[in-house]
Amino acid sequence: MATKAPVRSTRVASAAGTHGTATPATPTAPDTPPGTAAAHPEWPALKAAVAELRTLQSADGSIDASAHDLAHARRLVADIRASVGAFAAVLPHDAGYLAAVSHDFERWAESGFGVPDFLDALLAFRPELDRTDGREHLVVFPMYTQNGNPHRNIEAVLLRVVWPDPIAELEATAYDNAMFVPLAFTDFTAGYDTDSAVLFPETIAVREVPRFTWGGIFCDREAARFRRVTAAAAECLHLDLPDEARTLVDRQQAAQDAFVLWDLVHDRTHMRGHLPFDPFMVKQRMPYWMYALEELRCDLTAFREAVRLERQGTEAARHVQYAIVFDRLFRFPVTGDRVRNYDGLGGQLLFAYLHRDGVLRWHDGALTLDWRRLPGAVIALGDEVDELYRQGVNRSRLAHWLAAYELVSSYVPPHPGSTWAKGPDALPLDGPPKHLVDAVMPDEFPLNMFYEGLRRRLTDVIASTRGIVGGSVR
Repeated sequence: MATKAPVRSTRVASAAGTHGTATPATPTAPDTPPGTAAAHPEWPALKAAVAELRTLQSADGSIDASAHDLAHARRLVADIRASVGAFAAVLPHDAGYLAAVSHDFERWAESGFGVPDFLDALLAFRPELDRTDGREHLVVFPMYTQNGNPHRNIEAVLLRVVWPDPIAELEATAYDNAMFVPLAFTDFTAGYDTDSAVLFPETIAVREVPRFTWGGIFCDREAARFRRVTAAAAECLHLDLPDEARTLVDRQQAAQDAFVLWDLVHDRTHMRGHLPFDPFMVKQRMPYWMYALEELRCDLTAFREAVRLERQGTEAARHVQYAIVFDRLFRFPVTGDRVRNYDGLGGQLLFAYLHRDGVLRWHDGALTLDWRRLPGAVIALGDEVDELYRQGVNRSRLAHWLAAYELVSSYVPPHPGSTWAKGPDALPLDGPPKHLVDAVMPDEFPLNMFYEGLRRRLTDVIASTRGIVGGSVR
């Protein structure tokens, strides 16, 4: 669950950025579905007030009295509170949360617009308690948007829960995950006119860290950008897609269904298996390939489960397998910068593994995949990663890092100047772990020539997915 790489369902997120004023942006809003809360006359007023208030905020969410008129800020807050209050009638299930939001805004304004604290509102917002398909919510919080805006600006988002009956049944009977809330955009302010596809409570400005009870993932954005990038990659690589894969690329509904199932299994896998003590590794500083392997492990587990579910007749399961392979091979390695790009590295590892096994072939300017052998090869890589984790309980932290490096570098060549590639004798083993992490190069595992070429050809396509939404599925 950065614009380094498209983080999936990782909880590894941090607020970055320096003190300054965020630049307002005009969001690329989706078409408003008829009969939704976006048709409420207060929604445009709320968006406008939030957009103006954002221009007054510093990176930490506060408003500097020496630089801005606090009386004007209070008027904007009054407008926001009035609009939020009006939504209680159309979203009665959010009435308690909306009242708490209004109170937090009032307290923030009365205290002089210091660093905002919306803990009371966060505790009142509990979307996981009623995962009714199509259930609408209005979310207004000071927050950064992971893979988007690093500043804790006010955001307003209208969204709806995506919880079709087949997913509800699978979650209830096989893949319990009480915190998982798949979402779709209705409309949003500027912080989501970005690459962000998650709504995590960890990103919200609060006075103390509570126990988190939910995590939201925008499956409509994931599906839409997957379709656009995969279609472009298949065309430029002359990849002949099977009919069922073509359906996935052509139909938003099919892709969205696949991503909900993928995310359900991926997200819960962070808490299952032969785990490190902190499955999300939030409080640990370690080489970035450890995060790459954790995210890849969760995806490969989802792939393995999708193969099993396909045999049982689950309709979206075959599509999940294509989605995992294509997103990992085509979008992840060439998205974001190359500084500790852990999701990109996971895609590079999958590519190298399939290439070495002969399942993936790049020849005569065309990419081919052995569709018959593909599932077994992906599962085999998952088995290797699982065995690394299983053996981890017997290793020291350093030994585990070295074993993980050995696994990754056996498939993906490290940078020629890497200290880690020279082995333990070259590493500062007598100091704190920090020195070992500092010895990791920003791009420890550079892109191969295939991906260098693919990146050039997909740069504009990937940029065009910023702020993308699914719209009305078809």
